[in-house]
Amino acid sequence: HEMPGLMAARTEYGPAQPFKGLNINGSLHMTIQTGVLIETLAALGAKVRWCSCNIFSTQDHAAAAIAKAGTSTVFAWKGETLPEYWWCTEQMMTVPGADGCDQLVDDGGDATLLIHKGKEYEEKFAKDGSLPDPNSTDNAEFKCILQLLRDSIPADKTKYTRMAAKCKGVSEETTTGVHRLKEMAAKGELLFPAINVNDCVTKSKFDNV
Repeated sequence: HEMPGLMAARTEYGPAQPFKGLNINGSLHMTIQTGVLIETLAALGAKVRWCSCNIFSTQDHAAAAIAKAGTSTVFAWKGETLPEYWWCTEQMMTVPGADGCDQLVDDGGDATLLIHKGKEYEEKFAKDGSLPDPNSTDNAEFKCILQLLRDSIPADKTKYTRMAAKCKGVSEETTTGVHRLKEMAAKGELLFPAINVNDCVTKSKFDNV
């Protein structure tokens, strides 16, 4: 009986469907274990969209199984390029028929970062018509973010602003992601509530060892 906590949650809360009508999106390693989490969220009523938080961590058979079953819309495969990775993240965040997700599961803070940067550059575009310049940075990953937003903003000028308003909160699993969230909160820049999963008692007992 692996992952007994999730299985017990299905048994106890399944009939009540506590997540019915909610869009829950996740950026987390697309592994067999994550597949059990996705299946649990769906079993509790959620509509789920997912991507991996690492270009190499996806177990393709796990992603394929979830996609084939229709449990979640999945954007993940092992060996993504950086542009593909950020494309997957944007697709995961883009909910058909809605402004965005109600709840976000993040690992490393990339999905949260994309929403915040997207809103920031949408506001700049609204103010003076300027678009992000990928050549303004030497950081390969940030170049991808800026290029993605440069392509996205003219097509939908308030996409990320609406995403930020729609999102009721994010759970963050990593030390790095939590540090980034604390920095944003200290500056008054955090756009929605965040839960620090990394420092919770249960995680410290079986994951951070």
